[in-house]
Formats: sequence, C-alpha cells, structure tokens
Amino acid sequence: MREAGKEAPKLEEVPTGVEGLDDLFFTSVVEGGKAKRVPLGGIPKYAVINITGVSDTGKSLLVEQFAVKRASEGERVVFITVESPAPFVAMALKERARAMGIEDISVIDENIVLIDAASYTVLRESLQTLLDTVAYAIKTYRADYTVIDSITGLYEAREMMARSVVRQIFNFMKKWYQTALFVSQKRSGHEELSAEAAGGYAVSHIVDCTMVMSKKLIITRYDESLYGRPIGEMVRLFRIDGCRMCGHDTDTHLMEITDLGLVKIGPSLKEVRKKEDR
Repeated sequence: MREAGKEAPKLEEVPTGVEGLDDLFFTSVVEGGKAKRVPLGGIPKYAVINITGVSDTGKSLLVEQFAVKRASEGERVVFITVESPAPFVAMALKERARAMGIEDISVIDENIVLIDAASYTVLRESLQTLLDTVAYAIKTYRADYTVIDSITGLYEAREMMARSVVRQIFNFMKKWYQTALFVSQKRSGHEELSAEAAGGYAVSHIVDCTMVMSKKLIITRYDESLYGRPIGEMVRLFRIDGCRMCGHDTDTHLMEITDLGLVKIGPSLKEVRKKEDR
C-alpha cells in the first residue's frame, strides 16, 4: 500500500459541460470524527467512464459536450469516432460548441484530435493499430482526454471478444493517464436502466464508472404521476450505476435534450414525486 500510494493520483474534478451532471459526484472530508459529503464538481480525473443506453437517449451528445468543454478550456481531446465519418462528427462538435455559447469555434479545430475508425476498417478491426494511433495522438498533442463513440463498434459481430477488447483499452487509458468516456450501445432486449449493453456486462464490470441513459413514453396515469409529465410525452432518464473512484448520486434523474441539442440532467424522480405529493 505504501509503495502504490506514492504513485496514487490526487482525486480531482473534471467539469463536463453538461448542466446538472457535475453536481452528482462527491468526495468526503472528516469533521469532528464524522465524514461529510462534499461535491466534487465534475467527474473524477483519470476515470474511465462507460455511457450506455438505447438509441436516441443522448449518449453521443453528452460526450460531444464533454469534448467541447475541455477543448474550450484549452485542453486536448482525442475523439475516436467508430460510428460516423470524421467530417460529420466535426460538424456536430462545432454545432455543439455554438449551442454551448462558444464564440471562438477555432478552439474546437485546434484542441480536438479526430481519429476516424468509422471510415478506416483497419482501425476498427486491428485493436493494436488503433491503440498505436491513439498513443501517437496522445504523445504528439499532449492530450489528457479520450472519447470513443462507440466502443461497441470495436467488437461488433464478435461480442464474445467484448471483455478482452474493453480490458485492453481500459488498461491503455490507465497507462496514459487519460480521463476517458466510452459510449456503448444497448440491444433491444436489454433492460433500459441496467448497465448491461452489447457484450453483456463486460464494459461496466471493467470501467471505473457507468452512466445509464434511457427513455420512456408516458402512457398511463401512474406514469404521469411518477414522472410529472403528461400522457403522450417522451421522458428521458439518467442514472449513475456506480463509480469506484468517488462517491456519487444513486437516484434516477429526469434528463432533457434541449432544442439546441444539449443534454441537461434534471431533478431526481424522488424530488419530482415529493412535489407531486404536496
């Protein structure tokens, strides 16, 4: 423990650029012999985080906001796109920046390094080639953050390899002291608010933290009461399934995607229910 402790990084926050999210992670201080919860103010630095959910729940929007936020602060982000070719991701990132009120869009061009695994098969099918490319980008641009959208695309049609692929990428991120966000896709048969995704629980068992995003159509009076929204409306939900690096909120929260395409984390269902009961 003493030897490992010498190399242990300090627990620090990384603001995400997602309204309501940074308040959901905590650290603690001891006062009078008792632990007191203190907001961390962001995700934990050096954490490898899995963001999972069915389609159209805001996963890509969330990681794009994170990348834009870090880039706007002058920090370098390696963004590995596995689903959409790089020019379209670049367009989306700039749109996200404008929605976030960033006037100098050039900081996005300067500080986000795109690796196009969507267009180049060798990057998707040869994990070593991909990792060598990412290592070069991290060294060359002195990047501290990595986003993969989506990690599921790296073991598509060979989900039996999911645990091996994710473990190698996780170890790589730790070696290079990256704060990393992985998007993973759910299959239609997966429970929406569980950490399970394509490849089973392989991703969530390995990473430091999992965020789960889902959606639900309000169709009953009970739903209307529970979620505080009228029948016929679609609600989106957000939950932190676990984080081994620090404390975190354990409630399920309402989530919103604004008309400008930004993700916002809202009140917990517990808070919504309290208001309904008043």
